[in-house]
Amino acid sequence: MTYYVYILASQKHGTLYIGVTNDLVRRVYEHREHVADGFTKKHRVTKLVYFEECSDIEGAIVREKRLKSWKRDWKIELTENLNPEWADLFDGFAA
Repeated sequence: MTYYVYILASQKHGTLYIGVTNDLVRRVYEHREHVADGFTKKHRVTKLVYFEECSDIEGAIVREKRLKSWKRDWKIELTENLNPEWADLFDGFAA
């Protein structure tokens, strides 16, 4: 099974959210549609700007926790290295 560590943003250099899931399309859809009350709904964090794949849940959780502990500048640099325009990657991934 594939697991995903992902970063959502409200806008370029905006509020960031890091999560982990085994179904990226479903999970990002849930964030976009505000299925549950919480951080992403409150801060309107809905753009998928970065994701990476992991082959096991333990590795994905370790990576998620590591990214969450990073300084904000490092998270922005990680995102911009692979997605300099902060394009919403959801449409291309979900297609």
